[in-house]
Amino acid sequence: MKRKAIPFSKLNGSGNDFLLIDNRDGVMDGIDRPAFTARVCDRARSAGADGLILIEESKKADFRWDFYNADGSRAEMCGNGGRCAARFVFSRKIAGARMSFETLAGTIHASVSGRRVKLQMTRPKEPALDRSLTLAGKKYVYSFINTGVPHAALFVPDVTKVDVEAIGRGIRAHKVFAPKGTNVNFAQMRGDTLWVRTYERGVEGETLACGTGAVACALLAAAKGIAASPVTVRTSGGEILKAHFDSTAKDFGRVFLEGDTSWVFDGKLFEEAYSY
Repeated sequence: MKRKAIPFSKLNGSGNDFLLIDNRDGVMDGIDRPAFTARVCDRARSAGADGLILIEESKKADFRWDFYNADGSRAEMCGNGGRCAARFVFSRKIAGARMSFETLAGTIHASVSGRRVKLQMTRPKEPALDRSLTLAGKKYVYSFINTGVPHAALFVPDVTKVDVEAIGRGIRAHKVFAPKGTNVNFAQMRGDTLWVRTYERGVEGETLACGTGAVACALLAAAKGIAASPVTVRTSGGEILKAHFDSTAKDFGRVFLEGDTSWVFDGKLFEEAYSY
């Protein structure tokens, strides 16, 4: 039996783009979600995106999301995806301008003002400064923190000259981070702005932005004494994000990610878009 077309919207958060589907009525019932995601996120043969977000009913928050990376793997949290989801549900009158939603990383809070969304992140954990690992015979010094998903950060002299794909791929799959791997960021303070480039686990490549990565680098920069809240972060795509937290608190207090979103288009996914 031929399946009906699935309505969706495409939103962009600082260079990360996502397909969003309102699944409260079960439009995704009977569909293999990981396989579906990998296909519809294919930029050459389908809609193309960095990830898929399904909006579902929740008994303890305004909604629950089911988030998948472009390769079909599930992710605990995504900062830019969270901001896009917040704008989507506010526009669709699923929630008010101030909202909360369930993720695998815990309950997230957000506020929407036009295109701008401020997202309260999950409490960061497992911070570690200046550890080292060896990759292809070369020693790399990195810091680490989990901002809903794991992030390694390397502070480098010139972020524009880093081979993000090669080094990022190697560190992402390094035995130190086995079995799930880690996202890998390369950061540099330039004046009062923290420049960040990110190799994303699940996308398996450099993305134009990563919200949890921007926050991770901002927190680690503060821990290293080279930045203080609010930290202005410039992404690979040139977008500007703000990370807010308590610079004087050992646990960083409440952490927020703030930035603009873009509503790209609405459409329908026909069966040919995900059954090839």
